[in-house]
Amino acid sequence: MVLCADEPLPLDSGARIGPVEVAYHTYGTLNADRSNAVLVCHALTGDQYAVLPHPVTGKPGWWANLIGPGKVVDTDAYFVICANVLGGCMGTTGPKSENPATGRPYMLDFPVITIGDMVRLHVRLLDHLGIDRVFAAIGGSMGGMQVLQLASAFPERVFCALPIAACARYSAQNIAFDEVGRQAIMADPEWCGGEYLLEDRVPHKGLAVARMAAHITYLSEAALTRKFGRKLQAREKIGFGFDADFEVESYLRHQGSTFVERFDANSYLYITRAMDYFDLPGEHGGNLANAFRGTPVKFCVISFTSDWLFPTRDSQAIVRALNAAAASVSFVEVQSDKGHDAFLLDEPELHDTIRGFLDGMADRAGLDLSREAR
Repeated sequence: MVLCADEPLPLDSGARIGPVEVAYHTYGTLNADRSNAVLVCHALTGDQYAVLPHPVTGKPGWWANLIGPGKVVDTDAYFVICANVLGGCMGTTGPKSENPATGRPYMLDFPVITIGDMVRLHVRLLDHLGIDRVFAAIGGSMGGMQVLQLASAFPERVFCALPIAACARYSAQNIAFDEVGRQAIMADPEWCGGEYLLEDRVPHKGLAVARMAAHITYLSEAALTRKFGRKLQAREKIGFGFDADFEVESYLRHQGSTFVERFDANSYLYITRAMDYFDLPGEHGGNLANAFRGTPVKFCVISFTSDWLFPTRDSQAIVRALNAAAASVSFVEVQSDKGHDAFLLDEPELHDTIRGFLDGMADRAGLDLSREAR
C-alpha cells in the first residue's frame, strides 16, 4: 500500500519536500477502538517487507520469524504496521523518486534527512490510518533509533516502546564505518556524481563493498569463527592469488552482490547520513534525560552481549536517562554470540522478552485482544 500526501513535509534541515509517498504494509486486523496497533520500524537496509516475501529477492520478510499468527508479535492479536522510511528505495519518496520540479529522479537534489524526519512521516501515516496512539513501537538498530525518536518527540502517540540494539547518540566509530561505505560508492566510476540513473548505470562495485564492510560490523568474531574459521572455499589449498581463497571472503562477496539487486546506492548515502546525525542528547541540551522528562511511555530496552556496533553500554545510557526522567523502564541484556544481527535471528531469550513485555503491557493498558474486540 502507498500513502500519497500532497502537503509538503518540513525537514530538520529547513527544507520541505512534497508531495510525499509512503510505502507500507499492514498485518492483522485493527480492532474497533484502534488500540491494538504495533508500529515496526526497520533498520538501515530493511523495508516494509517485514513479513511478506521480498519482491526482488524472494526471501522471507526480515522479521518473519517474529511477526505473524501466533508468533511473538501475534497478528491474531495486533495490527502491525511497517513502512519504508523516508529516503528509502522500496516505494517511499527517496533519491530515485521523481522530483516534481524537474520531472526526473531527485538523485542528489534530494534533501538530506534525519531520523526525526523519518519519524514525522511515520506519524503522518498513523494520522492517515486514523490511529491516535500505537500500543507499541518496536525496532532494532536504526529501527530502535526511530522508536526512541518517536517516544521522545511524540510521547502521546506511543503506549510502550521497545528499542532493541540501538543508541541515543550515534558513535564516532559508527560514523567512520558509514563514511567508508559512502566513499566506496562515490569512488565507483558508475556512480556518475550521483546521476547514474540518467546514464542507465549502477555503481554495483562500490555499493557491494559498502555492504561488505557494513556486514562485518553486524556480526561478531565468535560468530565468524564458528561459521567460517579459516576454512577454504571449494579448494584443498590456498591459491596464492586474490580470488576468494577463504569461505568468509566468498560469503562477504555474496552479501555484496545480492545487496545491489535490491538497494539504491544514493538511498544508502542518505540513510547512513541520517544515522550519523542522530543525537537525542544533543537535541535536549546535552542531557538525554530531558528527551523523556515526564514521558508516559513504558520502555523495554534490549541489548546483546556480543554487539560491538551498538554495545550494551549504549542501551545502559538510555536506561540511566529514563531512570533519571522517572520513566517506566525495564532492561534486558540478551546473552548471544551472534553480534548486532542477533535481533533478526531466532534468539529465544529475545523472543521471550518481547512476548512477556507485550503481554504485560497489554494487561496494563486494559487492551482487549480477543477476536470479538476485532
